[in-house]
Formats: sequence, structure tokens, C-alpha cells
Amino acid sequence: MTVVRVQPDVPAIHRAFDYSLPSRLLDRFAGAVRVGTVVRVPLHGRRVRGWVLDADVAEPEATELRDVLAVVGAGPPPEVVDLCCWAAWRWAGPLASFLRAASAPNVVAAGAVEVEQAVYPGAPLHGEQLTLIGPRAAVEVPIAPEGSTLVIDPSAARAAQLASHLERQGREVVTLGSEHADAVRTAHWDRARAGACVVVGGRAAVWAPVPDLCAVVVVDEGDEALEDERAPTWNARDVAVERARRAGAAVRVLTPAATVDVLVAVGEPVGGAGGWPPVEVVDQRDEEPGHGVLSAALADALRHAVGRGERAVCVLNRRGRARLLACRTCRELARCERCGATVEQRDDGFVCAHCGTTRPSVCLHCHGSTFRAVRPGITRVRDDLAALLPRVEVASVDASTDAVPDVPVLVGTEAVLHRLVGHAGVGASPPTGRPTGLVAYLELDQELLAPRARAAEQALWLLVRGARLLDDRGRLLLQTRLPDHEVVRAARRGDAMIVARAERTRRAALGFPPFGGLAEVSGAPEAVEAACAAVAAAGATVLGPVADGSRALVRAPSVAAVCDALAAPAVEAARTRGRLRIDVDPRRV
Repeated sequence: MTVVRVQPDVPAIHRAFDYSLPSRLLDRFAGAVRVGTVVRVPLHGRRVRGWVLDADVAEPEATELRDVLAVVGAGPPPEVVDLCCWAAWRWAGPLASFLRAASAPNVVAAGAVEVEQAVYPGAPLHGEQLTLIGPRAAVEVPIAPEGSTLVIDPSAARAAQLASHLERQGREVVTLGSEHADAVRTAHWDRARAGACVVVGGRAAVWAPVPDLCAVVVVDEGDEALEDERAPTWNARDVAVERARRAGAAVRVLTPAATVDVLVAVGEPVGGAGGWPPVEVVDQRDEEPGHGVLSAALADALRHAVGRGERAVCVLNRRGRARLLACRTCRELARCERCGATVEQRDDGFVCAHCGTTRPSVCLHCHGSTFRAVRPGITRVRDDLAALLPRVEVASVDASTDAVPDVPVLVGTEAVLHRLVGHAGVGASPPTGRPTGLVAYLELDQELLAPRARAAEQALWLLVRGARLLDDRGRLLLQTRLPDHEVVRAARRGDAMIVARAERTRRAALGFPPFGGLAEVSGAPEAVEAACAAVAAAGATVLGPVADGSRALVRAPSVAAVCDALAAPAVEAARTRGRLRIDVDPRRV
């Protein structure tokens, strides 16, 4: 009797079960049932999909086994299944989530695939290498002359351009991206199984089932699009490096701003980047009180850009009219009468972001009706810019904006940078006709002083996105009270490594990733409490939970140590007490 171990595709079930493979399936699919094959099995009265983790179990866990109902089709190859198991440990997530990401959307016939071979001109790639590229430089991606190469690029438009370029060179290109329909993605996934190709795509392309991996290329490794926002929050860069090392393949990382994580994983960069636009720093320490974010230097820069027929983009990561207001009569902050939190200003009055209470724009202390915006949002700044530039059209853009208007001046959250670049990369046509001559960061200190371990890296990437938006005559304008901050110095000198080196020293001293393990545990208070008790018993340090019991931090001397602690069976048992979300290496902590 042949016994197989199957991981069910059920989110709430994080363990595998043993099933017997009946003779009718053995005869029909002789040799086709292997590690990774997709099957259908009975589970608690249901017929569910699952993946074979072991095709020949020597010692079954149960004496009475149920039969596999059907062999559905091909799944990820054994080496990718092993990689999925590693990722489930690394990011404390269910194995089924990773196996699902590594599988084709639709059914692919099970069976052996003949591996193709092809050799192209070029020098072989060896080892691991980090290369800095300028924010506005064209990306030249190295491709292995034989075998398969994975190219992981968070920009879908730039990946499409690269795929077209490689096809014109005679390469066999397979694109794997969410922009394709399921049928197309399935056909491409099936083609990748034959090897001798270049797979180009976003983070999901790292799981491509190529059998002859020779090189892995990661572009813009610090881009947050390479990390899944949903738990488990896996990062395609880390998966790519691990997969390449397991396969003995070369690693090439191309980025305008290296993170500390890639420096530790790959090593120091080769060459310098350059290619940064001119940067003007407005030292707001010298500004008179009450000027807010509209400085004299900003006004001059806006008029200059608009006068040349170019677009000016102002970035401020605060939505709405104002997040902090003070009464002009009594100078008291505007607070919620129910919970005491500060209120936000909207067109129809005040709203509390904490409890949702609304009220008219009236001061609780003196009943005054006029307020000063201490921390204005993009809506208020839009109105102020319209008053500053009376004959210039100004529009605001945030994550909820459907289309970017073609106006001379835009003010928005960082979403405006994503919308204008359109993830198209350098040299792509903007979605609107005007070239961009100015990108101004109205309150850069909000990013520099954010209470996050990766705040400096994230602020630098915000500047990278702005630099990519500019035309040849464009410039960045940074308003800050920290002109000597490493992010500001890096932009002025065109040397992103200033940030990476400062961050590396700081994080090593504090024991933050990658020099220590850190995870955020959140969810139902009962589940969080049980999970914290489990990881504490496993030797990790627990900070929290916070007052309402819904969130805690887990720290350990290394990433492996925190992953081992989160892999304890008692952590899995804590999920039965309610919703539990685990974020390893959280970006916003």
C-alpha cells in the first residue's frame, strides 16, 4: 500500500494528514504522484484540495487511512515545496498559503515534463552581487546565458518592458504577474516547468517552477511591493536569495537605495549609483512661526516650475483637512468630548479617529468656531496653495483618487508618486501630458522621525520615487528641521549608502532585524495572550500586550530564534482562541 502525506488547502488547518493511494490511481497516474502533486482528499466530510508533501510515507501516523479521492494535477516541484516549508517557518504562516502562491491558478495536467536546453551568448553569472543604480537610470538586467533566470521586479510596467526587450533578443520569456487572467498565468506557469527561459514578474514570480535555475535577479529590493501586506508577510527578496542559495544559482540585486537587510544578506555594493537630481533643502529652523508648510522657497519653486509649463508635485502624508487643530481664541487643542483624543477636521465638521464621534467645528472650552491647523492635511494645503497661486489650478490626490488630474500643481500623500510613475520606471510616459519639474516634500520630518525601525530607509525610498518622476531639468525640494539627517545628506550628495551605513550601525546596536528577531502579534486578546505565553516559554522576550490586549511585540537574539519560538505548537493552539495575526520583521514597527 502506498501512503502519501497531504497538506490540505484549508486556511484553518496547519498540519498534514496521511492518506492511502488506491490502486486505481496508481495505475492511472503511474509515477505522476510526487512531492507537490495536487490531489483531492476527504476531510471532515468535505472534499478538499491538497498538496503531496511525502509521496511514500514509511510510517503512517494513523492505522486506519482514508483514500485519496483524485489526482488533480501538477503542483510546485519538490525543491519549491521545500522552499515553501522554509518560508512557513520564516514568516510564521500556514504552509498552504505558500503552496497556493507557488501553484498554477488552474489545473495543469500531472506528469513528467521534458526539460528544454538552450545556450545564449554571454558570460556565466556566479556568486552574489549587489549593484547600486541611479534613481533615474535605465535598468540593465543581467541574464544567465543558459538555464533559467528569475527576474523579480515590483514594477509591472517595467517588467513588461523588460520582457519585450528580451523577446526581441530571441529569449524565451515567461511573464508571471497578477495583471494576467488565470488561464494565461496557468499556461505561463506550465511553460516555466520546461526550463530554459527567463521568468519575469512581481513577487509571485519567485515561486516559478523552473527546474534549471541558474540566476535570480531582484530589482528595487527595498520596494514595499515585494512584501505581501497580508499575513504571512513574506518578502520576495528574502525568498529569492534563499532559493538561489539552495539551487547554487547566482544572485544579482539592482537597487537605487540598498537596505540593511540586503547588505547583510548579499554584501557591500559594487560601484556607485549617482544619477540623483538636484536637491534643494529648505531649513525650516529659520522659518518664522506660523508659516506652516508653505515656505517662501516653496512658493518660488512652484512659480518657477509652473512658469516653465511643468508639473509641480507636493507630498504630504496626511489625508483630510487637518489632523491636529488649535482654537484661535483660547489656543486649546480640539479634542473629542467622548474619549479625549484629538479630532480631525473634515468639510462637514470634526471627527474623532479613535472612536468615530462627530460634532460641528466648535471649541469645547470657549465655544469658538475658528481653528488653526497645527498639522494640516492635503485638502487644507490644496486650498492654501490655490490661494497662494490664484491663477493656477491645484488638485489633491490620495489612495482613494480614481484618476490623476492633468493640472499644474498636485498635492497628495505618497500615493501621488505611485500614480504618476504608474510603476512604469524611468523613461516611461507619464499618465498625463506634463513633464514633472518639481517634487516637494512639505514635511519630511514626519517621515524622518516616524517611530519605526525602518523609518530612514522608508523616507529615502520616498525620495527615490520622487526622483524617478522628474524630467531632466527637475529637482527635489525638501522642507525639514533636520538638514543634517543622513537621509537629507544622502539625497544632496547622491549617495544612498550614507543611510544604509548609519542604519546598519544603529540597528546592530539596538538588536533590530536583521541583527535580531522581531515580530508583531495582534488579534483577539485571548489569542494574543496565549501566543505570548507560548513564545515566552520558548525563550523569546515579550513586550506587551498593550492596554487592550490586542497587540504585542516578540523579540529574540536572532531571526532564527524568533521563528523557532513562533513555531512552537502552543502558538498554533492559540489560534483556536480567536483571530491571530503574526507579522515577522514588521515594517511599521
